[in-house]
This record gives sequence, structure tokens and C-alpha cells, in this order.
Amino acid sequence: MSARLVIPRPGSNPPPPKPPIPGASEQAFTDTFGALLRPAQYLTTPAGKAAYYHLPPSDPHPSHPSSHPSSHPSHVLLLHGVQTPALGLLPLTTALRKTHPHTHFLLLDLWGHALSDTPLLPHTPALFTALIHALLTHLSWDHVHLIGFSFGAVLAAEYIASTRPASVHSCVLVAPAGLLRSASFGPEARALLGAECADEDAARDWVLGFLEGGPLVVPSDWRERVARGEVVAEKVREWQMVQHAGHGASVVACFRDGRAFDNGRVFEELGRSGVPVFAVLGGDDPVCGRAELRAVGIEGGDLVVVVEGAGHGVVRERADEVAGAIGRFWGRLA
Repeated sequence: MSARLVIPRPGSNPPPPKPPIPGASEQAFTDTFGALLRPAQYLTTPAGKAAYYHLPPSDPHPSHPSSHPSSHPSHVLLLHGVQTPALGLLPLTTALRKTHPHTHFLLLDLWGHALSDTPLLPHTPALFTALIHALLTHLSWDHVHLIGFSFGAVLAAEYIASTRPASVHSCVLVAPAGLLRSASFGPEARALLGAECADEDAARDWVLGFLEGGPLVVPSDWRERVARGEVVAEKVREWQMVQHAGHGASVVACFRDGRAFDNGRVFEELGRSGVPVFAVLGGDDPVCGRAELRAVGIEGGDLVVVVEGAGHGVVRERADEVAGAIGRFWGRLA
């Protein structure tokens, strides 16, 4: 089903309303990946049902001066990128929890990923920012620090730029997407990404190949690595393609219509929002570098940290270093 499914495009004549495609089952998830995450909780919205995961404070009662509410923020929401769901941010969250035991962390499966439904609606940023707002409202979180990785960084910026909520106390961008230029894709690819695309199968193949960097190859030792508590992103991505009927179409829709490229505007607006912004980049990441952030006004030694030798997967490859940089940023807020 996912190979033939096409999510409605923005501006097209919308088809009659249809129920969303259900997310994968939690049993199928735990059968493959065990209890790496805490049990999911679910939020039902008009667009569908979304899964989220609480990682509450391990020490909820700070008792010493270093436990300042800014250096140890009380509420943090992490937003994953396209393809790898909330589980992909577990290494970073685990590293942050070691140094911030008083913080309540929250992970969310975005639409079309893992246990969350795929709404049969255009995958514009508004669809996702509405989910973020609904979740924070549901939990009565009146203040939050956002961490967005890749496409999640685009959504964090879109959420702040579109709603300008006083509740957001800071925003961390890790390997942000959105600053890619479609001009670098070539005319054939741009035609596949455009509103008048006539070959949806080719568009799907191109998007998935571009995001994966080639064919998806799952390491042969993935079972042993999962048993050790490791997140094997390639296996997670393959699992979603098999277990979630709407995942492949949702990935394509996120990339084409979620402003995952040519979106410098939203980062410029984020910089003008008054919300403190910080960025962590992989030194070898082709998606975003210092120059791209400098072009939208996010620059300076205190605002951008580059992890040398890391690529776009810096959030998992070098989770401890990313967490350390974020912790120092939070400490400066104090």
C-alpha cells in the first residue's frame, strides 16, 4: 500500500476526507526493538492519533544551587527528523538525562512515523506544528525548551515563527534541514519535487534514495546491537517501511511539502523571534554548515558548535558531545 499511496499535495483539489492510516503497533515495535523506550502514550487529534514518550526526571527534587531552572530546564521536547522516529533521539536524550536529572524529557513520533498515524492530508509544516501545539496543550506544559534534529529543527523553527509562543524558552537546532537549496538537485529532481509531478513512483524513489544516500542496507549484526541497547537507525527505517503502511508516502510528503529545503525564511524569523537559539552541526554534514546558518543570521562562537568528523547523524554518532554542547548552552541561559 505505501508504495502506491500518495499524500495530497498543498493547493491540489482535496479528495473526500478519509481516516488516517494507523501507525505501527507497539507490540510489533517491542518485538523488534525491546523496551528501549518507555511505553507509548497517545494523543488523539482531528488529524489522527500520535504516540509520545515521557522520560521523567530521575531526580525530581533539586536541592542545590547548580540546579538553576535555566541550566536544568524543567521541560524539554525533542523533535526527530524524517525517516527515523522518536527512537532515533534516544541516544541524545539518554546523554542529556545523565547531566540533567531534574529535567522532564519528551519524545514524539511525528505523523507517518513509527506508532503515529499518517493523516491523508497535505504534509505542510502547519500539520506538524498543530500536533506540537496540541501535545503541549494536552500536557499543560506552559514552558518548554525545544530540540529539533534535521526536519525536526525545521518544525521547531516553524512552530516558533508561526505562533511565537511565550512558552518556548529556547531552541536548539541539531544538523538542521531546511537550508538545502533545490537548485543543487538538478532539473529532473526539481520536476519530481514540484507541484506538477507526473511520475509519483519516480518521485518516491528519488526522495528515498536521496535521504538514504543510496540503497538502504541494514547491518547484519543489528540484533546484537539492539540487545546491547543501541539504536540501529537503518533497521528502524526498514521496520517502518514494513510495519507502517503510510510511512513511505509520509516521508516523501514531508520532504516535498514540509519545507525541508529552500526554507531560509523560517530560520531568519526564528532569529528575530527573541527566543534564544543554538545550533550543533556535524563538520562533515552536507545538509547544513556554518555558512548556511550565517546566511540566515545564526552565527558566532557561542551560537554554533561544530563537531568535527561527524556527519548528518551527529545526533547519534556523537550523542555525548552534542549533549555537552547543549548543556553548556542551557547553562549560559542562567
